[in-house]
Amino acid sequence: MRSLLLTVFVLLSALLAPVAIAGNPLLVLSYHDIRDDVAPKGDADGYAVSTQNFAAHLDWLDGHGYQPVSLQQVIDAANGRTELPERAVLLTFDDGLSSVYTKAYPLLRAYQYPALVAVVTDWVDLAHGKVIDYGPRGFNRADFLTWEQLREMKASGLIEIASHSHDLHHGILSNPQGNSQPAAVTRLFDPVSGKYESEAVYFARIRADLKQSSSLINQKTGQAPRAIVWPYAAYNSEANQIAEELGMPVSFDLEGRTTPMPSGLHGLARLLLTDNPTTADLAYSLRAEVDTPALRAVQVDLDSLYDEDPAQMERNLGVLLDRIKRIGPNAVFLQAFADPDGNGSADALYFPNRYMPMRADLFNRVAWQLKTRTGVSVYAWLPVLGYEFPGEKPEANAIPGVTGNEVYRVDFTSPEMRKRISGIYQDLTANARIEGLLFHDDAYLRDTELTDIVPDGNGHRTRQLIDFTLALQQSAQRWQPKLKTIRNLYARPVLDPESQVWFAQRLDLFNLSYDYTALMAMPWMENSDSPVRWMDRLVDAAREHDPEFKQTMFELQTVDWRDQTRISDEVLKTQVRRLIAKGVNHIGWYPDDFIGNHPRVDAAREAISARTFPYEER
Repeated sequence: MRSLLLTVFVLLSALLAPVAIAGNPLLVLSYHDIRDDVAPKGDADGYAVSTQNFAAHLDWLDGHGYQPVSLQQVIDAANGRTELPERAVLLTFDDGLSSVYTKAYPLLRAYQYPALVAVVTDWVDLAHGKVIDYGPRGFNRADFLTWEQLREMKASGLIEIASHSHDLHHGILSNPQGNSQPAAVTRLFDPVSGKYESEAVYFARIRADLKQSSSLINQKTGQAPRAIVWPYAAYNSEANQIAEELGMPVSFDLEGRTTPMPSGLHGLARLLLTDNPTTADLAYSLRAEVDTPALRAVQVDLDSLYDEDPAQMERNLGVLLDRIKRIGPNAVFLQAFADPDGNGSADALYFPNRYMPMRADLFNRVAWQLKTRTGVSVYAWLPVLGYEFPGEKPEANAIPGVTGNEVYRVDFTSPEMRKRISGIYQDLTANARIEGLLFHDDAYLRDTELTDIVPDGNGHRTRQLIDFTLALQQSAQRWQPKLKTIRNLYARPVLDPESQVWFAQRLDLFNLSYDYTALMAMPWMENSDSPVRWMDRLVDAAREHDPEFKQTMFELQTVDWRDQTRISDEVLKTQVRRLIAKGVNHIGWYPDDFIGNHPRVDAAREAISARTFPYEER
C-alpha cells in the first residue's frame, strides 16, 4: 500500500509540475558607438552607427511588429516562466561610450525601448589624461559614460547596466612568439619564466576582475549587474561559471541572430551591427535565409612548417600565410599533432599538454596568425585514437588484435585512455582559439577488434566511436563553447555498405552527429583504375544519404601516395568543376603543400577559393 501511494504521489507531482513554455525566439541587436558624423559606408570605426540610421532602426522595428523586451523578460522566458512576445528584441550597447547617453538614450526614451548597457568599469573611472586605444583613434575620459549618467539612465527603468569586465578589454601575451589574444580567455605567457599562468591563477585573475566590476556597478548605481558581456565575445564555460557565481547568470555571444526560448542563459545569440547599416541592410540581415556557407578547405601539415631553426620556422609560416591569403579558402584544417615518422599516429603535440611531449609550442601561433591575417576558420586536426604515449610499451595501450599493418590505435574503452585523450582535447582549447575540430581518420574499428567488449549489430560499434568523439568535443568545449565538428570518413563504407562493419563508419550516422563529414574522395588511395568513374559513383552513393550535400564534404588528394607523385593541377581543377556540377557544396584537399607550392597558387585559387570572384586580392 505504501508503495502504491508513493507511485501515485510521484505521478501527481509530475502532472502538476510547471511545464516550460515553448515560446518565441529572442533577437538581440549589438550596438557600440552612435554618432552624427558616421560615413554612410567605410567609416574608420566599422562598429559605429549614425544617429540617423539608429533612429531609423527603431522606427523600422516599431513599424514591423518587433516588441522590445527587458533583461528580466529574457530571464523569465529562458527559465520557462513566461513567453516572450512575437518578434521579441533586446538592444545592447557595448563598451559604455558616452554616445549611449547623448545620442541613443533620448531615442530609447522616445520609443520606450529598454536596453542593456555593458560598461568596462575601468573606463568609466578613466583617469584624466589617460587614453584608450579604441580603433580609429585614442579615446579619453570624455568618450565614456559617467556614473552620474549611468545612474540617471538606470533610474528611468529603461536601462539595465551589465558588466563588460573591469579591465579585460584588451589582449595579453599568449605565446612565446609574441601574439596578443583576448585577456578573458587567454593563459598569460611569461617570457621570463617561459611558462603559462596556471589554471588556478587564471581563475583567480578572472574572478578578481569580475568581482571588482560587479562591486563598482553595485556601489555606483545601487544594483549589481546580472549579465556579463564578454569583451570580443570571447568566453569559456569556466569563466561563465565564475560570472554566475558572482551574480551574473546571463552572457552573450556574437554568433547567429536569434535564440529559441526557453534556453540556457549563457551564450545568447546577438547580431552585431557593422558598417553603419541602413534599415534596408537591417531588414536584409533579419530576413535573409541563414545558409551554411560552402566550405572550401585546405588541410595543412604543421610537420611541414616545423623546423629546428626558429627563424626558418617563421619564414615557413610567412610562406603559408601568403599562400592562404592569395588562394582564399574559408577554412584551414591545421595539424595539431606531430607525426614525423608518417605512420598516422601522434608521437608528440604542437601545444602544451599534460600527457604527450610537445615538439614545439606552435599551434597557437599558427592558428591565430591564420585567423587574424587571412580570415579563415581554423579547425584543429587531431587524432581520436592514434597516440603513442612516451615511456610505455605500445601494446600495453593498443586495441587488442591490431595487426602490424594497421594504424596504431589505443583502446578507447579503457578508462585511462579516455581520460588522457579527453585531457589532450581540453589542453588544446585551453591553449588556442579555434572554430572547430577535425577528427582524424584513425577513428575506425575492424570487425575483428574489440568484439568481446563492443557488441556489433545495427551500427552499435559505429555509435560507440561517435559517442567517444562527441565526448572529446564536450571536453574541448570546457574552454571554447560551440565548437563545430568534422569527422573523416573512408570512401569504402559509402561505396560498399557491407564494408561498414569493417570500419565501424557510416555516412548517415556521421551526418546526424557532426556539422560536416569529410568524405575521403581519394581514388588513387583506393587503387581505382578509373578515377573519374570512381568519383561519380561516390557522388551518387553519398547523395542517397545527403541529397542536397548540406553536410558531406569531398576531400580530394593532391598526392598519389603509392609512388609519391603529385596529382596535376589540371586534374584537380577538373575534379572540383565536376563535383560542383553534380551539386557538391563542400570541397577540400590534402595535403596542401605550401612549401612546394602544390597545387600552384593560381590553380588552387581557381579551384578552391571561397571568394565570389576567385581573383587575387591586391
